[in-house]
Formats: sequence, structure tokens, C-alpha cells
Amino acid sequence: MQALINSINSITSKDVDLPFSVYCAFHEQRLLDVPITKPTLIIVMNGSKLLGKQGNIRCNAGEFVFLSDSPKLDMRNIPNDDIYQALLIEFDANDFSIFERLQIETEQQNIIPKHYSASVSEELLACITQFVDSVPWANGDIIKHRKQEILLLLHALGFEHIPLMAHNVSLSNQIFGMLKNNDFQALRLDQLCGLLAISESTLRRKLQAEDMTLQQIKDKARLGHGLHLLQTTSKPIGDVASLSGYTSQSRFTQKFKNHFGMTPSELRSTKLKDMGENLTAF
Repeated sequence: MQALINSINSITSKDVDLPFSVYCAFHEQRLLDVPITKPTLIIVMNGSKLLGKQGNIRCNAGEFVFLSDSPKLDMRNIPNDDIYQALLIEFDANDFSIFERLQIETEQQNIIPKHYSASVSEELLACITQFVDSVPWANGDIIKHRKQEILLLLHALGFEHIPLMAHNVSLSNQIFGMLKNNDFQALRLDQLCGLLAISESTLRRKLQAEDMTLQQIKDKARLGHGLHLLQTTSKPIGDVASLSGYTSQSRFTQKFKNHFGMTPSELRSTKLKDMGENLTAF
């Protein structure tokens, strides 16, 4: 695991676009209703992650959890030996096309697991380390194939429903992705329906079935993006608010507090070794 951490530290010190995220904290983070908008692999490198209202999913250092999308998920990031570190890799729906192309069949079932969790095997660790090490020189096509290698390996290791995880992507998270591609600026209802190729009545009916409204999706999309920026950058909170589609920092702060249970400043303070020091980027 230390070799992976060293590779990540080396890559993140360079000015390159990263196809993964690294979350770090020196103090415990308790976050409510965190949206998981894409199938996501989380490798815990230091500390522990608890998921669910009762913390019933526990992932310790050297373990992983693979999540399908979820409209909201409570989580705790708990440092050990003064630090929590996790590597996050998101997968798009087309990353899963490799299973169809290779004619890898999985029996369709009514119930598809919402998550897998297990220890990181030597094979998986090697595959992920190779993925990270390829970032400085690999183009977009190679990165995509490296991500697909991870999915194929997980399936080969016995996680048989991995090919079906992308089938769980909800309509609300499809809309989330569209808002993200539009820099979190509002899209008209007719624009959304055109992009989704469905009627307005069908859109409303499907959202009602998911117990969601368009406004709730917009709020979750903007706040989820703000959370990601706060976790992965040292941008001023005012800039984070603006990049998340808010014209008012105070409005963003209040919405963030109401949704996640802590303010942006409180979240940022968990990323300081000493609660009195200035914030530096990881």
C-alpha cells in the first residue's frame, strides 16, 4: 500500500489532470446525505471509512468499497495515526461496455448489490498502482482502458455483479451529470427532456418514483460538487461557491450546512494538522 501512496504523492505534485481523487483529513469528518452519482471505487489507504446511518459498512486501511450510485449516504472518515487517506475512482457507464464487448455475461437479477467491500488483494493493488503510474504519459483512451482493466479484474476476483453496477444509475443522477457538464447552471425542463429523450410527464413521473424533484437534484448537484472541491483543492470558499453555481458565499454556506451537517469552514478545518494553522493543499 505504501508504494501506491508514494505513486499518488508523486503524481499529485505534478501539473496534470487526474482521473482519480484523493481525500485526506487529519480530524474526523462526519458528513450527511453525501450523493454518490457514479459507480465509485474507494481504496482506504490510512484510517477508516464508515458508511450508512448506523455505520454498518466499515472500510479500514488496506480495504476497498465499490459503490453503485446512491442519492444520499451518510459517512464518517476517521483518521488513524493522525491521518485519513482514500483514493476514489469514478466510473462512467461506458466504462462498463467492456463486459459486453468481451461477451462477459452476468445473469440479470432483480436485486443488484449496492456495494462490494473486501480487502485489497495483491492483484488489485498492482492494477491500481499501474493505473496511477500511467497518468503522466497516458492519453484519454489509455486511461479509459486502464479503468476498464480494474473493472475486469474485480469481476475476475469474484465480484460477479460488477458488470451490472452501471445499470443502477438513477434518472436523478443522469440529470446530475448533465448539470455538471453545464457547469452547474440551470437547464430548462424542455432542455432536460430533449437530452433524456423523454416527455415532461414521463420525467416528472420517474422523478416522483425516486422521491426527488428537479430543485432537489440541482441543490444536490451543486452542493456535491462543492463538497468535492473542498475535499480536493485549497480554493477559497467563495471561489468554491461560485464554481458550484452560487452567486452568494453565505447562501452556499447555509445550504451546505443544512445538507451535510457541517459548514465549509468546519470541513476545511478537518484538513489541518493543527486546528490553528493555515490550510495548505494536499
